[in-house]
Formats: sequence, C-alpha cells, structure tokens
Amino acid sequence: MIRGTMLFHAGEGVRLHPGDILESAPGGFAQLELTGGTIVALGPSTRLLFLGHGTKTAAELVVLSGWLKGETGANAGSYSYATPQLAATTRGGAVVLEASREQTNLFVESGNASISKVSPQGYLTNPQGATAGQFLTRRDGKNTVVNSRPDQAFLDAIPRAFRDTLPPRLSRFPKGVDPRPEHDVTYAEVQPWLTMALSWRRGFVERFQPRLKDAEFRRELDAHVRDYPEWDPILHPEKYEPKTPPAAAASPGETTR
Repeated sequence: MIRGTMLFHAGEGVRLHPGDILESAPGGFAQLELTGGTIVALGPSTRLLFLGHGTKTAAELVVLSGWLKGETGANAGSYSYATPQLAATTRGGAVVLEASREQTNLFVESGNASISKVSPQGYLTNPQGATAGQFLTRRDGKNTVVNSRPDQAFLDAIPRAFRDTLPPRLSRFPKGVDPRPEHDVTYAEVQPWLTMALSWRRGFVERFQPRLKDAEFRRELDAHVRDYPEWDPILHPEKYEPKTPPAAAASPGETTR
C-alpha cells in the first residue's frame, strides 16, 4: 500500500484512507469491506486507487490493471469502479472486471449497472444500462462491445475466489490495525500512477513533491516529464518565470547614463 509518500505492508484489519494505492502480489488476493456491507475483492497483480467518497457515489475506486469483483448490497448506496476504458456504477449487484492499459472486460454478474466509457482524461461518458449476464469489452479508442454472456477465455481466467459469493471476514480481525512502513516510495513504484488519466492523478504533484529531495527520484521523474507535464513547473521553475521586458532604446540625441 502507498499512503502519502510511503510504501507500507497492509495486513488484515488495516483501515483504508482516501488516496490509498493498493497492489496485490502475483498469485495474491485481497478483500476490502466497505460501507453498507459492500465487498470488493482484488485478484492477483492488481493495482487499485481508492478515491473515497464521490459526489454521487458511496465510494469511487480506480483499477489501473488486474482483476476486481465488487458486490454491493441494496442498501449500501452506489459504488463506482473505473478502469482506463470502462466504468461501472452499481447498486445492489455484482460486477467482475479485468483491466489493463489497453482493454477492459466487464461482466455484470447480478443486478444492474450503469456502464460508461472512460475518456483519456479519466471522465465518464456515454452511460448505458447493463443487466445481469451481460459482458462488455472495450479497447482503447474503440466502441464498447456488448455480448449476452462472457467469452470462454474470460471465464477460464477468472480468479478462483471470484467464482462464489464473497463472504464477509472483517469480524475475524481487529479493526484499525496500523500498516507496517517499508520505505519511501521509489519512482518505479509510483510511475504507473503518475501517468494514468489526468483527472485521477490530481493532487499527486503536491503529494509526491517531497520525494524530489531524493536525487534519484528527481532524476527519473525529470527524464520522463513529457508523460506528466504538470510536473515541469516544479522541476524547472526558471522556465515559467515572468520574462523581463527589454530596456527601452534611447531617443536620438538623448543622453543615457
């Protein structure tokens, strides 16, 4: 887990904060239990940003890559799960998604969901309703393809823990466990997040600016600054200083000192 500018080991019972970034290990599994009984499971090698409460939803989560299953109770409010290509907003249902930088596959397992395209800037557009059983796929820059059932490749790849209803487990563990700090984040650990959609990375300049004290972090960040131009004024403030107007030329016959 990345919280602030630190990398932590998030054990069972750790409470999530808005802005927390989670990454599961290859072959790993994690379960988040949210307000109203909503359960969110992360499959292997999954990267997730927990944005916290939204303006119209109980919580917003961004899946940069990997597998997610979200089960929302009827009284839990709406939850939004966004990927680089598609977003699902659901209330009283379950969705399973597989995301990458290039493509998202999304299965409405039960209930209903509102499915939106995600723009390159991270904004949700063209919402459409989806019902239980429908399977939606979208590649970068393409339209959404809707099928009446998932394809076999998706079914074969679903993590085993996703095949059944997710049982609540929070009562088994103490609440409010502190995560174990590991080290200050490296550039490699935050690079995927610095280059995601602009609307999702708002606030990251202020958040990670303290890491510029580390010369290696600063060097690697600067080497790829074209990928996140909002950092350029911080790295090169001299380029953005007001230009000094040239001195006025003296008039003919005028003495200058």
